[in-house]
Amino acid sequence: DKVLPELIEPYELRAAKLREFLEDVKPSLCYDIVPLADPFGPAVTDPDLQCLVVSEETRRGGEAVNRKRLENGLPELALYEIQLMKDPEHSQNEEEKISSSSLRQRLLGTLLQPPRQDPALPLRPYVIGLTGGTGSGKSSIAKLLGLLGAFVIDADKLGHAVYVPGGPAYEPVVAAFGAEILNKDGTINRKVLGAKVFGNQEQLKRLTDIVWPKIAQMVKERVREADAQGNGSGCVAASAQQ
Repeated sequence: DKVLPELIEPYELRAAKLREFLEDVKPSLCYDIVPLADPFGPAVTDPDLQCLVVSEETRRGGEAVNRKRLENGLPELALYEIQLMKDPEHSQNEEEKISSSSLRQRLLGTLLQPPRQDPALPLRPYVIGLTGGTGSGKSSIAKLLGLLGAFVIDADKLGHAVYVPGGPAYEPVVAAFGAEILNKDGTINRKVLGAKVFGNQEQLKRLTDIVWPKIAQMVKERVREADAQGNGSGCVAASAQQ
């Protein structure tokens, strides 16, 4: 999936590059480049089209186009299959074919624009926030930053600490959701609490309005600790799921 919109060129630029390539291949042909607002585009509605160029990996898409055309009362398109060129310099983690996805992969970690100078921001400590879903690599990046000297703050761990008896969110959460969320030893039963908010946006917001500000405050306290320990000139990484 193309989940890095910052690394995808604007449509106008991509269309211009495509036109330049096509006209270089065969300038005698007339090319009509149109944006695709859906997966099928005009191929399922244009009665004048006769052929659709596909590759081995997009043939199923071409067959889906023909099914849609038949549903719309249009004749099927001839599917002309071409072979994709291979990238001789692709790495082990990149696609074998020449692909824009590989280009975006190679751009990861590079500056897209110079750092913005904001005089209102303090020069230290420098804080980096790591966010993402499960398996997105937060822990690996945080570990690497730690090896480089960063003071690592794991917001997931703070998210657990905030609920413990005596923790900043303990009493407000118990007051909001009742004693039935408590274990016999007085600790909050996260599963019982989760069942109360799962699928209930109002209750979930009620919980996050209590917990998230407390976690943010704990993060700020850890940042101040890092600065006091002399780590402020390095990096502080806060790792948390979205």
